[in-house]
Amino acid sequence: MTLLRPPGLKPGDTVAVLCASSPVSSQDHLESGLRAMEAVGLKPEVFGTARDAGSQYEYLAGTDAERAGDLMRALIDPKYAGVFLACGGYGAQRTLELMEWDRIDAAAPKVVVGYSDVTALLEAVAVKLGWVSLFGPMVACGGFRQGPDEYDFRELMKLLYTPATVMRLAFPGSRALVPGVAEGRTLGGTASLLAASLGTDTSCPVRDAILFLEDVDELPYRLDRIFTQIRRSASYLDGVRGIILGTFTECGDAAEVDRLLADRFGDLGVPVLAGVAIGHNCEMQTYPVGVRARLDTGAGTLTFLDQVLADPAQG
Repeated sequence: MTLLRPPGLKPGDTVAVLCASSPVSSQDHLESGLRAMEAVGLKPEVFGTARDAGSQYEYLAGTDAERAGDLMRALIDPKYAGVFLACGGYGAQRTLELMEWDRIDAAAPKVVVGYSDVTALLEAVAVKLGWVSLFGPMVACGGFRQGPDEYDFRELMKLLYTPATVMRLAFPGSRALVPGVAEGRTLGGTASLLAASLGTDTSCPVRDAILFLEDVDELPYRLDRIFTQIRRSASYLDGVRGIILGTFTECGDAAEVDRLLADRFGDLGVPVLAGVAIGHNCEMQTYPVGVRARLDTGAGTLTFLDQVLADPAQG
């Protein structure tokens, strides 16, 4: 499956900011993120779900219909050059139940950015629309709310504004769990969300792909269950080319987690790179979903074989 590359962004573009999952933890954090976007010339428009404090359930930003409605509007209306998720949490799976994908023009891709629970949405965007998307920082979290000079934000904006300059991600301090070089399409995200999508119409098997996995706040036995479900799911891992393992913060003893990663992914016969700074609670680089790339575990690099995003639209 060849995915369509959305155009990058340029100063003056209007972008949608919304929630597909939980409410933002602090409106002050959201405002800080919006100021960072405005500082680099974007025009963020905040949708209702990003302001909802948990009107139905405290863990959901509005009703399922409201979240799906905001997401549909952002993806359909040509006014919005991109869609930025304000935060993750829980709820994207419920949002996906109400999406009307056939109303969205798949031939007019736009950039969608988020991570954590948003993994479910990024996977769905690939399956239902055939678009490249970005597993990257969110507006009310991390780098956005800490200002435009923060590493996470700068790396994302470099990719969005000048996509031709971002041809490689380098991971100092990473380690080759299984040495080797692999080429394939980049897929993956937060492991628990990928596992939760197995068996649904938005799950994307990783044949001929480089699979990225990370997670947070999952004790080793729960990670074991998640990884084992991914391994046992019929055909999901068949033909995977390589694996990148990101952060597993707040997941218990680090040495125990490392042993688990080696146990669950070291016997698949493909190159595996661990200790990559993408995920929760780190200065993260943005990981594109759906781009042809080369993984070199010895060099600790992921080189894109195609430009991640198309050049920003002029006019």
